[in-house]
Amino acid sequence: MFLEFLYPLVKYFTPLNVFQYLTFRGAYAALTTLVLCFVFGPAIIKILMKLKVGQSIRDDGPATHLKKGGTPTMGGVLIILSVLIAALLWMDLDNEKVWLTLGAFAAFGAIGFVDDFLKVRRHNSDGLPVWAKLAGQFAVAIIITLVLYNSGEEGITTLYVPFFKNPVVEMGNLWIPFAVLLLVGESNAVNLSDGLDGLATGLLILVFISLAILTYITGRTDYSSYLGIPYIVGSGELTVFCLAAVGACVGFLWYNAHPAEVFMGDVGSLSLGGVVATISLIIKKEILILIIGGVFVLEAASVIIQVLSYKLRKGKRVFKMAPLHHHFEESGWAETQVVIRFWILGGLFTIIALSTLKIQ
Repeated sequence: MFLEFLYPLVKYFTPLNVFQYLTFRGAYAALTTLVLCFVFGPAIIKILMKLKVGQSIRDDGPATHLKKGGTPTMGGVLIILSVLIAALLWMDLDNEKVWLTLGAFAAFGAIGFVDDFLKVRRHNSDGLPVWAKLAGQFAVAIIITLVLYNSGEEGITTLYVPFFKNPVVEMGNLWIPFAVLLLVGESNAVNLSDGLDGLATGLLILVFISLAILTYITGRTDYSSYLGIPYIVGSGELTVFCLAAVGACVGFLWYNAHPAEVFMGDVGSLSLGGVVATISLIIKKEILILIIGGVFVLEAASVIIQVLSYKLRKGKRVFKMAPLHHHFEESGWAETQVVIRFWILGGLFTIIALSTLKIQ
């Protein structure tokens, strides 16, 4: 909005020229979401408490989590609203990739909102039936994938692998199910990781910082050419969104850090996980995002391994409890130890992923 209304006035007031720069608008988008979270966070938490939107704790979870019952959930609404406001203020609204990203963000968030709402209304951890939740995610993922597939974007179906400059595989029509699975898998992986105070929020800060860097260099012909990565027209504008998400997650972490005053809920985790996958598809970093979000991959893998082991090995388990963060809790680690160590691991994955841009 600011770009459309203020930048044209640059001929009358030259300082308005700063609105053309992604770095300027990205920085202030981050500041906007951060301030919105700080200003409205306490009020939203009070409203959630008044509405008795409390978290229902699973009976089969760690015993130490039972005391968290009743803590307000659906705090992800604060993240979504602040990011959407910042995006509308600071992003180029004539960019189609912007609307696809915002649409994916809102659509996955809507599924999470319904799931959280049902849990709260029923006063237990049973939200949407698994089939209904997955059906919604697959429906949104298919729409996003088909929009990208039919966008006419050059090389949309090619697959790039870290350490290789040129695309390794031309997937053709197989790219469609691959992209759908990535969208559904990433949104659920973030959802599974949102089980400890501040864990998913801190990891998402690292992921969105990485995506901000990647979208910026992918949207510039000079940097993308120098690094040997595909140049995607208009993708640089997503830098503003990524930095807005960073600011929102930092602001939310203020209230979500241990002991949490509010939980993100599915409305936050599904929306953020889904939009991470959407951006990775747009900028052709489908494989790299699995490294950047390596902790999310490990969390999801631990659940899959646990379920398969239990069914195929007649009740035998690999982990003391899944997802992986609960395994370490059951092993004697304090909750804050698990969170901080997983953040450190997330930082290492981020460094490894970004280093591959030069090692190719």
